[in-house]
Amino acid sequence: MKEFALKILASWFGCGRAPKAPGTFGTLGAIPVVVGFSLLGPMFYLLATLIFTIFAIFVAHFYEILTGRHDDKEVVIDEVAGFLVTMAWTPLTWTYLLLGFLLFRFFDILKPYPISYVDRKVGGGIGCVGDDLLAGILSNIILQLVLQNGWLS
Repeated sequence: MKEFALKILASWFGCGRAPKAPGTFGTLGAIPVVVGFSLLGPMFYLLATLIFTIFAIFVAHFYEILTGRHDDKEVVIDEVAGFLVTMAWTPLTWTYLLLGFLLFRFFDILKPYPISYVDRKVGGGIGCVGDDLLAGILSNIILQLVLQNGWLS
């Protein structure tokens, strides 16, 4: 039973089992979480994101122990955590969700430095989630620049 629950959470309710682009499907599966957390207000959004991220690190870590595979493609709970970071302090609009989604997928797929370093060198749940957190931070920085400069107004 515990293994089943771990697999369900790691794959974010099956999103990670998509035959093509599981990370993209995992990010799509994060959208309802972003919406739900956004309803809490900005400070509670950050607190909920922190708690979720710690939870995701543990899930990824125990999944790695269970399977012996690091950052398996089926594990997409890290994409959920990364997308939550991407969307922090941004308006909850389709425009920002779409731009955030595209930016996050761009950084998560291309993995420029330092994302690539964390992806290759850091093991366990921290390594699995860490590269996505960095992708989320870079994406969020760009979204903040867009927001502050009114480029989508």
